[in-house]
Amino acid sequence: MDKRPIGVFDSGLGGLTAVRQLRRLLPGEDIVYFGDTGRVPYGSRGRSTILQYARQDIRFLLSRDVKFIMAACGTVSSTYPDEEAAQLPVPYAGVVDAAARAAAKVTKNRRLGVIGTAATIRSGSYVARLHKLLPDAEIIARACPLFVPLVENGFVDDGNRVTKLVIEQYLTEVRDAGVDTLILGCTHYPLLKKMIGDFVGEEVRLIDPGKEAAIALASRLTPMGLENGRTQGGTVHYYVSDTPDTFAELETLFLGQYAGGPVQQIAIENC
Repeated sequence: MDKRPIGVFDSGLGGLTAVRQLRRLLPGEDIVYFGDTGRVPYGSRGRSTILQYARQDIRFLLSRDVKFIMAACGTVSSTYPDEEAAQLPVPYAGVVDAAARAAAKVTKNRRLGVIGTAATIRSGSYVARLHKLLPDAEIIARACPLFVPLVENGFVDDGNRVTKLVIEQYLTEVRDAGVDTLILGCTHYPLLKKMIGDFVGEEVRLIDPGKEAAIALASRLTPMGLENGRTQGGTVHYYVSDTPDTFAELETLFLGQYAGGPVQQIAIENC
């Protein structure tokens, strides 16, 4: 048994969609979450900057004595080197592998779509992993850089005209390609799931990377001897790099019934 918390980080608040799933699956586990709200989004940054930010985020979580780190960020998951992750003192997982496996499992026509930040799509991480799983798959990948700021600013109401126009602009090509499975390759994007689903059609399966990564993490705790032994009573402590005001405004949107818990601002650049 291991009483230490699970660490989760993201470029902003999108990773809270993964925290929501972890709270549902592992109600007895404690969680420490860091959202880099002062530097969001990561997806428009260069690789060296993304790595710098990811390393600072990871160092902060390690300073909180976490037992497992989840990068609930498609950009970091697509950029942070596997060999560096393997050298960390605790297990590490991103969202790319879990989402790719889930998509490969449900597709029927082997025509899949991937949407994500510019950095995620540029990295080719999802395409590479999907082709390992399904060598003959046809994959269409599309960067959707405006989705993160739309979500972070609360433009998620079903039918929001601005967001609907952006979805149409980004996803017409993906829809017209005849995909039957679409990976929402950023943990912010599930907040737009209803509008995206309405646009691409109900026959298209939408893959939530935060949900799939949470399921994969939960399945690893017991075999690794990392479960804390509780079935209820888990707590969450939230940290952000900008004023907590935005978090307070949006936490119910991201966390639903699991909203609540202390929120503290930190200077992540000092980590």
